[in-house]
Amino acid sequence: MNDMIKLWKEGRTRLSNQLGNIKPNDLSKRLGNSPNSAGFLIRHIAEVELLFAKNIFGKKDVKVDAQTLKAGKDTGEWTDLNALLALVEEAGSQLEKAIEDQQDWDTVIETNEFGKKTKAEALGRITTHTAYHAGQLAIVLKYGQ
Repeated sequence: MNDMIKLWKEGRTRLSNQLGNIKPNDLSKRLGNSPNSAGFLIRHIAEVELLFAKNIFGKKDVKVDAQTLKAGKDTGEWTDLNALLALVEEAGSQLEKAIEDQQDWDTVIETNEFGKKTKAEALGRITTHTAYHAGQLAIVLKYGQ
């Protein structure tokens, strides 16, 4: 396993360590007036990982339907735990393969979302994106209703 995959996998434990404890009734939980439910956060994390695998790291065969990004807000529809867990697993697998396939981490890519970044910086971006929302998920699961 290369060092970049190790780095990404360690960062992703902030999400993966929570997944086995989530129950179906947790998915609709929110924290106070927070706009995002636990189900939305899980779906969003997976979608963005898939988008990075495809658009940033060049794995063009990846299929992604970015519902949370299209909706722009939590619509309350992300309540199927098995489907969400399958999507997170698929996202992790696809992103790992995409990271593994990279040859030059100094290659600069440009996106509308975050401008010009090297692939190494983009890896930092997706790793921290997942960890950031995983932290939100942990708080929602612990204190949300």
